[in-house]
Amino acid sequence: MVFFSLLFFCFLFLVEASRASATGPRFNRIRTVSSSQFMTKTNRLVILRHGESDFNIENKFCGWHDAPLSDFGVQEALTVAIPALSQSQLEFDVVYSSVLSRSRQTAELILSKLNCAYVPIKEDWRLCERHYGNLTGCRKRTVADRYGEEQVQAWRRGYDCVPPFIEESNRYFYTICSNPIFDDVPRGEFPLAESLHMCVDRVKPVWKEVRREVLKGSRVLMCVHGTVARALVQHIEGISNEAIEKVNIPNCVPRVYEFDLSTGGLVGAAINLGDQEYIRRKTAQVAAIGD
Repeated sequence: MVFFSLLFFCFLFLVEASRASATGPRFNRIRTVSSSQFMTKTNRLVILRHGESDFNIENKFCGWHDAPLSDFGVQEALTVAIPALSQSQLEFDVVYSSVLSRSRQTAELILSKLNCAYVPIKEDWRLCERHYGNLTGCRKRTVADRYGEEQVQAWRRGYDCVPPFIEESNRYFYTICSNPIFDDVPRGEFPLAESLHMCVDRVKPVWKEVRREVLKGSRVLMCVHGTVARALVQHIEGISNEAIEKVNIPNCVPRVYEFDLSTGGLVGAAINLGDQEYIRRKTAQVAAIGD
């Protein structure tokens, strides 16, 4: 009798283990959040700024120039983004990136190291960094010394402040305008410079598409640029134009949002994954003009 009882309990254990294996880790599936009155299904969205580019390292305005990841930027993806995503057991069904190589490179590194290189990457020119106009290629400190720090911070962070339009004399003018990665930009929509507000408006249709995906249950990673990440923060959190000017996004730190699938609303605040002291230090570094 004891023997058959043991067999029965072993059978129950194997059944439960099989069920747990089939549903996957808790971060990888649609979650169920309980309260005293109801059960709510939720899903997560992850927003991540690409690793540092060559221009980031040189403290230059980059914008629509297709600067690749630097060696340090590659290491950021490997040592900051990937461990944070892996430790949180996050997996993805689709990744969104811009057409700029630093965005896609970061996405490809992440998917490769998470052993899910098969996940599709959707490239969209509307997720490109804001166009910094004639500031493109200039060192931020040099521009600050010429125009003053207040003006530079207005160009960098001001909601409606548009930098000077890029001119043909700028060494990156023809490189940008003739780059085939921008072939899908509709005639009349190719910018010569953009404010944060203009970038927010450009990103909005893509955000609506992503939101639909998330609310259908797709696990989405958006591997984008600093200003685009800020634009998404404003769309998602609904913060004011003044507040978004003060938001700074460090490279390769996953920012996780959780959504109620029935109402489409946010569940709690955004969570930045990783070492919090590192995140604070890097956020302050992004906010500063630098040397």
